Amino acid sequence: MDDLQKYKENPKTAYMVETLQYLTNESDRAALITQMDEILKAEEGSDELPNEAILEVRAGVGGQEAALFAEELANMYQAYVVAQGWSVRTLSEAKTDLGGYKEAVFEIRGKGVYEKLRYETGVHRIQRVPATEKSGRVHTSTASVAILPIRKKHTIVINPADIEWEFSRAGGAGGQNVNKVETAARVIHKPTGLDARSQAERSQNANRERAMAVLMARLEQLEEEKEAQKYAAHRASQIGTADRSEKIRTYNILQDRVTDHRIKQDWHNLPKIFAGSLDPIIDALLSYTATE
Repeated sequence: MDDLQKYKENPKTAYMVETLQYLTNESDRAALITQMDEILKAEEGSDELPNEAILEVRAGVGGQEAALFAEELANMYQAYVVAQGWSVRTLSEAKTDLGGYKEAVFEIRGKGVYEKLRYETGVHRIQRVPATEKSGRVHTSTASVAILPIRKKHTIVINPADIEWEFSRAGGAGGQNVNKVETAARVIHKPTGLDARSQAERSQNANRERAMAVLMARLEQLEEEKEAQKYAAHRASQIGTADRSEKIRTYNILQDRVTDHRIKQDWHNLPKIFAGSLDPIIDALLSYTATE
């Protein structure tokens, strides 16, 4: 292969290859090649920790209480996103008849999104007395959270024959066009049964693109989980394994305490935390992983 091929294939360095052809001074050529290497390296880093991610929240064990907890978690993360100066939009949501989320999917964009939120993946548990509980008994409910990075370079290839599309009316806010035309898109990956839906955009094509981006992120995380499981016995820590079945955190309302079980650390003032004040928790996780 041409030694310069990797630079030619990247739009940010392709034009620099042309300049390189006219340089005769070796030090100038070396300096330009170094500059191109730095550009490629920066892109690799941004793909590893991209500035765009999917946030999925699903109700787990606990019936209606789990659905209400899932919605509280979704609102907590959205408040945190706004405080960080990032952007968030709802791609799809499914609510219960009594309120709360069965499932909700959001797209988050901003500098450092995946770097900061990547350790939120897992099962979150809440312990409290429900408003409908007359005997004062504490109930335990769960909801699962998944943070899926949206990368520019994909590690898997989907066979077009393996996917199936469904279209429907988006419903909800968005104007008459959204509600009358089948703009919402759902894509199903038949071999795995994974699916993704988007109803945020006004056009079917735009929703198809977003649904496909979510599906790719889900498939790539599935592969990452399989790889992580191969080496589970050799891991010193559970942090960062992207295992959405692992119980990572408990929110105890009566004791006004949240506990992260991976680093065995507690924080108090749950109303403030549910209002989006997650910096102390996220900073502690980042510090812990940095010293592992």
